[in-house]
Amino acid sequence: MAKQGINVASQCRELIDEIKNGQFKPVYLLMGEEAYYPDLVCEAILANCIDEFSKDFNETVCYGADVTAEQVISAARQFPMMSDRVLVVVREAQLMKTLEQLSIYCEDPLDTTVLVILMHGASADKRKSLYKEALKIGAVVDSQPVRDYEIPSWISSYYESRGLRIDPDAAALLGESVGSNLSTIVLETDKLLKALPEGTTRISAADIERNVGVSRQFTVFELNKEISARNSAKALKIAAHIGNSARFALPAAVSAMFNEFNRILRYGALLQRTPYPSQDDKARALAGVNPYFYRQYDQAVRNYPVPKAMKIVSMLCEYDYLGKGGDGSGTTDPGELLVELTAKILSV
Repeated sequence: MAKQGINVASQCRELIDEIKNGQFKPVYLLMGEEAYYPDLVCEAILANCIDEFSKDFNETVCYGADVTAEQVISAARQFPMMSDRVLVVVREAQLMKTLEQLSIYCEDPLDTTVLVILMHGASADKRKSLYKEALKIGAVVDSQPVRDYEIPSWISSYYESRGLRIDPDAAALLGESVGSNLSTIVLETDKLLKALPEGTTRISAADIERNVGVSRQFTVFELNKEISARNSAKALKIAAHIGNSARFALPAAVSAMFNEFNRILRYGALLQRTPYPSQDDKARALAGVNPYFYRQYDQAVRNYPVPKAMKIVSMLCEYDYLGKGGDGSGTTDPGELLVELTAKILSV
């Protein structure tokens, strides 16, 4: 997981612990492209801030498209009735035309009010007053997307936080199958656990295949594995299956393959400099890769030494261009392009 992702996860755990212990900030600015962490903190506040019997009097939940800053500030300046505090939550706050004017309230917030500004797929301008004031007096969660190659590590950490252990290949398969949206990963995990026997604590790739509705041979994860091992027949078969999928998108497949060969290139360059690198050196060259897979990269580097890896990275850039309609390739079937690309890589 990226350093930023680790920081956001840690920050949110601390905030949620405080919230559950009845410690609230006057203002929460929850924002960013990745909605999972902002939503997590917001739901914790909604669950713990106001007692159920007094929510009608002391809790206001509104939507940015329907309110003005003046209306939000007016609600935030109300005093609690038969409660310790007032809660005002603005969902989809990025749709407020007067969002920045909430900085006026942040300059002088009430001790008895908790104001939550929840933005989805957007962030407040960090040069302006709202962000600066919220940071000064409250909590700001800025949740950016986890990079594709970091998803397996994020999944492993998430499962560990739930008292579960997921095998590295299962984490990679789950990420490859459901994508990088964290909320979707959590949802699929909940569904998976309901399907598995009660008390299951270890998740294998077979569990993912049976219950998430995927097969490893239909994923780019498996394609990369077979290409790296130079298993030509199986790699070409998998490429044909992937290309025939209704949801297939060549740019996404090429991006995953590019990430793989970029790692192979970096690792190969490391081995040229240091034939016996330390674990720390390996970790830097193979950023985001579970040590469980290091042995596979030892084999991949033997199959694709630096000159060949460089040629393949260049080739992948070319097919990324073709996959996006460049050079008039829009009439060529994307699945055929993937098989063609796979064959060319294997022939390098």
